[in-house]
Amino acid sequence: MKAAEESITLLKNNDQILPMAKDKKILVTGPNANSMRTLNGGWSYSWQGDKADQYAQAYNTILEAFVQKAGADHVVYEAGVTYKEGGAYWEENEPEIQKAVDAAKNVDIIVACVGENSYCETPGNLVDLTLSRNQLALVKALAATGKPVVLVLNEGRPRIIDEIEPLVQAVVQVYLPGNYGGDALANIVYGDVNPSGKLPYTYPKYAHSLITYDYKPAENMDKMEGAYDYDAIVSVQWAFGYGLSYTTYEYSNLKVDKTSFTADDVLTFTIDVTNTGNVAGKESVLLFTSDKVATLTPDVRRLRAFEKIELAPEETKTVTLQVTGEDLAFVGYDGKWVLEAGEFGVQVGNQMMDIACSSTKKWATPNR
Repeated sequence: MKAAEESITLLKNNDQILPMAKDKKILVTGPNANSMRTLNGGWSYSWQGDKADQYAQAYNTILEAFVQKAGADHVVYEAGVTYKEGGAYWEENEPEIQKAVDAAKNVDIIVACVGENSYCETPGNLVDLTLSRNQLALVKALAATGKPVVLVLNEGRPRIIDEIEPLVQAVVQVYLPGNYGGDALANIVYGDVNPSGKLPYTYPKYAHSLITYDYKPAENMDKMEGAYDYDAIVSVQWAFGYGLSYTTYEYSNLKVDKTSFTADDVLTFTIDVTNTGNVAGKESVLLFTSDKVATLTPDVRRLRAFEKIELAPEETKTVTLQVTGEDLAFVGYDGKWVLEAGEFGVQVGNQMMDIACSSTKKWATPNR
């Protein structure tokens, strides 16, 4: 349960629609709303995960967890779209979207649970990351009712949702959270747990616009203008390490014990993190570095250290993160590791500083 609660990631929360009050009447809908198979994914109970609903009946689906949390009188269920039992993971039955739209008339909030059925290995391959057309149509129709929509993403890989993301008030990524995923989601949605997950990848905005978080400087973000833009612009839905909370955090006082270093040094960074909101929360403190000039085009930035901390309202903690000089090396054109003399940028939260490597070192293999 705790692993699911701490990994689930809040990606959007307009007007603080979350957490929800338990007296709100909600519609739980979508093909992933009442399925243990989708929560567990492939290699769970069976190769393709298709036995999970049979063997995991003792646990709660998302629907069952919401009913348990808020009471049956406050939860309406109409799937609208369902997966084809016994079919390929991507096959869906004839949608019944109007039934879901009709069910939304007498509720306060819609919780649309979309994503993928379970899969693994070659049978789970796909050529287009776009969410299924039936599921996109379901969310569009529900959004057209005027009722606020909380979009729950239950998926083993990021499915493209750029058509529907602007239509919903909140987005929660649950990934493949396992048997306790439904309960963990209910705890977060109703505010018993403050979300603290961070994206472990860059969430793409378009099907053919995939990028890793450590992209190259030529691949700039979000400035596309015209057909002859030589900057190789890439738009993303959400960046690596992104994740919202029900509270806010302030970073300050970034320091390092030495601003000049060699490959053999250990750099000790400290930063103060304050919970500036009204509820307790957990925050992942991420330290990134950027090699400003290198003989081989460096990545824009790399994650070098991190620590997750828990803070009460108005509490401040000083976080210590260590990075070795050798960690900042890269593999050169000759296939050998090299740490080059020069400047590096360091970023923790919104705090930035520069450090400098004083001497170049090359070696055949890293001492890691």
